[in-house]
Amino acid sequence: MSTSKARNKKRGSESLLGKSDPKTRLIDDFDPDPDLSNDLKGIMSALQLIKEKAQKDGKKKNEETISSVAAEIRSKLDDLKSKFEKERQTFAKALTKSSKECENCLKSETAKFQKVYEKFCKEKTIHMQSLKDTISRFEEDKERLFGRKRRA
Repeated sequence: MSTSKARNKKRGSESLLGKSDPKTRLIDDFDPDPDLSNDLKGIMSALQLIKEKAQKDGKKKNEETISSVAAEIRSKLDDLKSKFEKERQTFAKALTKSSKECENCLKSETAKFQKVYEKFCKEKTIHMQSLKDTISRFEEDKERLFGRKRRA
């Protein structure tokens, strides 16, 4: 009879093999005591819950890390924006100062040019008048010379 019990027990455990998960099958194959088997199943279930909680905690930790990194990135971006704005303002001030210097230099050069132009116009007028006077004298001398030739 002990052989038939052993066969029935094997058949019973074989039928359980198809129905239970691999971890439970190992416990059933090696453990003939049902109380111990139930305790081990409880431990396995508790371990599974711990594993799931650890995964949730890991996921939560990852989310916290991502959130922390995102906040750090935002902070650095804000710092860069602030730095960029300060540099832009400094550049704008320097550009304004340079523009004013150029404008003042242009005004100064325009005033100098205007003085030179006015001097040129006065000298041109004087030279033109001198040239007209010379031409008039030449015409007068020419008329006198032609007048002498005609008389002679």
